[in-house]
Order: sequence, then C-alpha cells, then structure tokens
Amino acid sequence: MARVLLLHSMYGLRPAVHQAADRLRAAGHEVHVPDLYGGRVAGTAEEGIAIKEEIGRDELLKRAVAAAAPLSDERLVYAGFSLGAAIAQNLALGDERCLGLLLMHGTSDLAEGVAADDLPVQLHVADPDMYETADWLNSWYLGMRRARADVEVFRYPGVGHLFTDPGLPDYDAEAAERAWAIALDFVAGL
Repeated sequence: MARVLLLHSMYGLRPAVHQAADRLRAAGHEVHVPDLYGGRVAGTAEEGIAIKEEIGRDELLKRAVAAAAPLSDERLVYAGFSLGAAIAQNLALGDERCLGLLLMHGTSDLAEGVAADDLPVQLHVADPDMYETADWLNSWYLGMRRARADVEVFRYPGVGHLFTDPGLPDYDAEAAERAWAIALDFVAGL
C-alpha cells in the first residue's frame, strides 16, 4: 500500500479526480485529494486558466505543500493531472523521501542541478499534446534522466490533453483504461 497525494488539474477538484482517487483506493492505497482552488471548479479551460492565474503559481504551490506536510511522516507518492502533475513534480523533487511520481497529462520545468536519484517517475501524455509538445517532452525527459530519475513515458496517439477525464471532451475511454492499468501497476510496484 502506498500513500498518495493526488492533485487536480486547472479545472479544480472535479468528479474525475475523486474517481481516480477511488481507483487507487480500490487497489489498496491511501489517497489524499486536496482542493487547491478552495471549492472553485471551472467549466471551461478558460475559466480554469483564470482561476489558476488569480490564485497564482506560488500560492498554489504553498497550498500543495501545506496539504503534503501532515502526510510527510511516511514516504509519499505524488500524483497529479496536468497543472496538478506540474505541482506534484515540484513537490516530489523537493522531497528526498518521495516514493514515486505519477504524472497524468503534465510536467514542469526542472531546476538546474536538481537530483532525483533513482526516483520512479511515470508520465502519461497525449501524442500530440498542445500543452506538452514533442520538443518540450524530449527536453523534459533528458532533464529527468540527467537528474538520475527512473523515467517511463507513455504516449497516447490521437487523444485530447485530459483524456482520462470522463467529464471533458478530451476523454477517450480506451486510452484512459490503458493508462490507468499501467499507472496502477506502477503505484503497486513502489
């Protein structure tokens, strides 16, 4: 059993995030799902971007750190969707006790000289993805390898950015089930 901190996308804490948490719980994991938007939920990408920008990146990161702090007595798996994945990556790389990092639909910049010695990292991403371009992903992957992370990238051709979210137009049931099967095996192996 792993303890997982699961962070939502720019849409906020929507039913799809709770469904993902339930999948992980059904597999025997303890899952915590903080609401970084304080109850706000976006109906469109534009609304999500507006909420994210209003709160600000630094404040979102502070809220995520505050959510992780009470759980940090044990090794955590950090996980997230898109924006939440970017925040999860930042938290994981700052936590030397991190057990693993599960990224769904997103990544973040890597600080120069960051170390991720043998950190298990798994990324699931659309191919192509308007937010995670091929050039960006190649650079990110090389940066993670330089940081000595143990990285796996799974690309899903022809799907939308948030293809695991059944409440969005990007949803692709087949790709989502494939991604979740792989992701659940990953977390079980940590």
